[in-house]
Amino acid sequence: MMVMSSDTYLLAVGLIFVVSILFSMLGLGGGMLYVPIFKWLGMPLKTVAIPLGLLLNGITTLSAFIRYGREGLVDFKGGLPAAAAGLILAPVGAHFVKFVPHDTLILLFAAMVIVAGVRTLVKSGGGEPETMMSAGKRTLIGATVGGGAGFIAGLLGIGGGFIVAPMLMEMGYPTKQAAATTAFIVTFSSFSGFLGHMAEGHIDPLLAASAVLAVVAGSQLGAWFMSSKARPSWVKKLYGIVLLGVAAELLYGILGA
Repeated sequence: MMVMSSDTYLLAVGLIFVVSILFSMLGLGGGMLYVPIFKWLGMPLKTVAIPLGLLLNGITTLSAFIRYGREGLVDFKGGLPAAAAGLILAPVGAHFVKFVPHDTLILLFAAMVIVAGVRTLVKSGGGEPETMMSAGKRTLIGATVGGGAGFIAGLLGIGGGFIVAPMLMEMGYPTKQAAATTAFIVTFSSFSGFLGHMAEGHIDPLLAASAVLAVVAGSQLGAWFMSSKARPSWVKKLYGIVLLGVAAELLYGILGA
């Protein structure tokens, strides 16, 4: 197990706190930034960064959706099919990670981040949905997309919320309800994927405990701000810009080398 300096611990925890604020506003876990943060701090991608990213992802979304639930924003019944499918398929993705080369994982990760970032920026200026899909369509699409998001979550350590949130908005959910229901769905795939990784993971207990405290505080702050203060349009724009910056850095690290 690698030994980290106190400055590195503080830097990691501070960055995680800030990331959890932003991502909890959108019902996302933050794995798209947690995993790169741990990688840039020199931690092994497959055995530390991805499983720890999934753990924090799940805690961020759990903390956020509890607060959203108190606000009455979570559609538990509508989100259940996607949550169940993600719960089942996330460990499958975690199993396959050992068969995928390191650089291929980074390229896949960067590609997913770019898609999420571009789509968010394109949609950021749009208005709120006016109609909702039928319950039958929501169940079928939710289970299919939720399962795919769960598999990707286990494989890349990113939770899958960037897939689930746009799906819910396409179904007709308003932004705040989509964020809240995404948090509910992604919590299951994140913890399920984390447990799938734990057999081979080697997580620093002190770092994990410190990071957990940071994401609980940050996600509560972000969920409160989103439910009472934030304007969905500028939150989406900030999210898209951050994701594109992360993708550029990841690609530079691979292609530049």
